Amino acid sequence: MDKTTIASALHETGVLLEILGENPFKVKAFINAARAVEAFSGDLAESARMGTLTQINGVGKSIAGKIGDMFSSGHFHELDELRAKIPPGVMDMLKIPGLGPKKVKIIWEKMGVTTVGELEYACNENRLVEFPGFGAKSQENVLKGIKLLTRFAGRRLLSEALVSAGPLLEWVVKSPHVQRAQIAGSLRRGLETVKDIDIVSSSKKPEEVMERFIKYPGVTDVINHGPTKSSVRLDSGFQADLRVVADDEYAFALAHFTGSREHNTIMRGRAKDRGLKLNEYGLFKGEQRLDCVDEAAIFKSLGLSFIPPEMREGFGEIGLAEKGAVPELMEPEQVKGIFHCHTKRSDGAESAEEMAKACKTLGYEYLGISDHSKTAAYAGGLSDSELLEQGDEIAALNGRMKEFRVFHGVESDILADGSLDYPSKILEKLDFVIASIHSGFTMDEKKMTDRIIAAIKNPFTTMLGHPTGRLLLAREGYSVNLGKVLEACAEHEVVMELNANPHRLDIDWRMLALAKKLGVKVSINPDAHRAGGLTDVYYGVKTARKGGLRAQDVFNTLPADKMAEELKRRKKKK
Repeated sequence: MDKTTIASALHETGVLLEILGENPFKVKAFINAARAVEAFSGDLAESARMGTLTQINGVGKSIAGKIGDMFSSGHFHELDELRAKIPPGVMDMLKIPGLGPKKVKIIWEKMGVTTVGELEYACNENRLVEFPGFGAKSQENVLKGIKLLTRFAGRRLLSEALVSAGPLLEWVVKSPHVQRAQIAGSLRRGLETVKDIDIVSSSKKPEEVMERFIKYPGVTDVINHGPTKSSVRLDSGFQADLRVVADDEYAFALAHFTGSREHNTIMRGRAKDRGLKLNEYGLFKGEQRLDCVDEAAIFKSLGLSFIPPEMREGFGEIGLAEKGAVPELMEPEQVKGIFHCHTKRSDGAESAEEMAKACKTLGYEYLGISDHSKTAAYAGGLSDSELLEQGDEIAALNGRMKEFRVFHGVESDILADGSLDYPSKILEKLDFVIASIHSGFTMDEKKMTDRIIAAIKNPFTTMLGHPTGRLLLAREGYSVNLGKVLEACAEHEVVMELNANPHRLDIDWRMLALAKKLGVKVSINPDAHRAGGLTDVYYGVKTARKGGLRAQDVFNTLPADKMAEELKRRKKKK
């Protein structure tokens, strides 16, 4: 124990006491004592031994005794007890600029938010403004503070990496000395979270390419600068690595630095079985490198059909390629319309008309509006009458909009017993219903699975929303047997949502093969709370491709007229 450690422990104790609503005088005593200890220029340990700690202005008898105990035991048990009462992520929120204990207390107790990631998501859903002490400006400042806090953290969201990588790649490609260049690594594979940015390039003059790379305007630090590999830190917080090879090595380097460790291990083993050697420099037969102008040629040389980058995870894709059975993956332009969008009637930022016009501008044919249901009071959930009133609004909107269709639905909470949030007489008036879990995350696996399956069996459920409830880098999904859930979806013809919000990407891509096998349609939904969120569909498509989905596997690749017919057909079956 040293002075700094003890001051920190005292300060944390005061903060935790304030969050827990303890006596303000007690809170102030710990905070003041922490400052006094930090400012003390003498030997704190000696003062404790001599019993003179109370001579330090700001340290009373009670806290002096606690400091003495810390020196003698090397521990502060009262702090441990306080920490046990508060989720660890709540303390992390205090690191966000502008958030003190009082506001964090509101966020935790009133909103039920326990991590920085959950708080960011709540801000993006426009929820913070509903609580005392927060307005639109403070919500914006919290978001800025979160970005600052997480900038230099470990893994980041796929969406953040793509935003940083795009301009950097463009900068590299503009070099007259670059022959070919491409993003590689987990980012090219579309993994849901990314640690850094990898770029592979070919050139006859690698030094010139490297010089341009380290001079990119977004570089804040050059970590390493070599003739064929350099690493930089970007102002977004990402580390970016560039490797430059000869053009006849490019395909091998790109394939190597794109594939996961598992994928590459299988590929090397396959080459070895054929008397070949595969690495980032080439595919060799003895000392001779085989000519492979692109990645497709490498796969062909190993008796495989081309494997798209997203699928190179060592997750069964090589077996498919061996049989020539790699699916023709869907493309972003094959999505014809969007479901799961919120408006300002609940926790969205814009009206149904504004969302519809934005959707049409993006080239889509239809939009499915699904505001929160009445149990979701924290999100401005709609009462029975408000939901019916919205139906009239959407009917009028459809009368005004040409060559575009708005479907009226709801994101209904799945209640604790698996029932939905409205009676049948209300649900039957809607075009579609998304059933989602928003509470009771701590149920055991069997209870949660039974709860969700009960909702799937509801005749009015069209699709199941964000089936695990996870928030990437912030909250683990709840315990649920997704295999049984997918089987129930197949039996009752319920669509599985692939929530394309980059904080969710839920259902996980690893479960999509099972959904496909069972014949469960997947709907790629942005869960948009503002017009800007509509473009999140791209991340959902990237995830769908990772899971091997084709256009025919995806519900919302149907054009507007076919979708209207399909929704009517499903209602008639109820």
